Amino acid sequence: MSDTNLVYTYAVLRRTPEAAAATAHLRGVAGEPIHLVAPAVSGHQLAFAIGHVPPADYDDIPLQAHLHDVDWLESTVRSHHAVVAALVASGAAVLPLRLATVYRDEDRARQALDIRRGYFLSLLDRLTGHVELGVKIYAAPDITPPEDGPEPAQDPVTGLGVGRAYQAIRRRRQRRNEEAWRTVAQAAARLTDTAGALAVDRVAHTLERGSPAGTAPGTNVANDAYLVPADRVVAFRAGILAAAQGVPGLRVEITGPWAPYSFALQPEPHEEPAA
Repeated sequence: MSDTNLVYTYAVLRRTPEAAAATAHLRGVAGEPIHLVAPAVSGHQLAFAIGHVPPADYDDIPLQAHLHDVDWLESTVRSHHAVVAALVASGAAVLPLRLATVYRDEDRARQALDIRRGYFLSLLDRLTGHVELGVKIYAAPDITPPEDGPEPAQDPVTGLGVGRAYQAIRRRRQRRNEEAWRTVAQAAARLTDTAGALAVDRVAHTLERGSPAGTAPGTNVANDAYLVPADRVVAFRAGILAAAQGVPGLRVEITGPWAPYSFALQPEPHEEPAA
């Protein structure tokens, strides 16, 4: 590798023979081999999983352009996640770093690792033995959030003119929708309580709208990540599905287990151009 290549960091983990072996055959976002780098400090327990990447793609200006390229971004996210997932699969406790955390050289990476040593160790201690599970809750497509305004009156339809009859039917539909929405909202709250009792932490993400909400249409009413002990994953899934069972108009999607991305605060990338 040329000395001009940048250092792309994937994760923080404890420096062990098992962790080193896990990186031996991994390739990163630029097809580069992955290896561990750690400060030359006696007794230092931590390492970055890194790869060397070309400035033509990962220096500040080209990287900002790439981040607006959907195809490039999707490929890079997949490759980044593949490295992190392989490290997790090896049994290592992993603190995943955000996409495109890049340093000018290995000395800068070592310095960052050394400066934040205590912080990283405390996070790893907290995350060891835990995984992330995602829970998304949807209301059926025909159930929509109620409009603001006063509760419509109970109007009889019999004996009304066509216009008033139409309005009365519309109000009845609105009331049925509001009742269905309340049912889903209450069930979602109960489900969130159940998930919280089975997990050790929760992060509420932005609700999804439009195509990101998935192939099955509906209104996303919760989009949460949970930090769950690895030995409680099956119980977590079973508890969530049981809480959602039999609720009309409610759909639940559970994803994972993942590396705990949502619970890992990341170091800032370099503050100046890395070239």
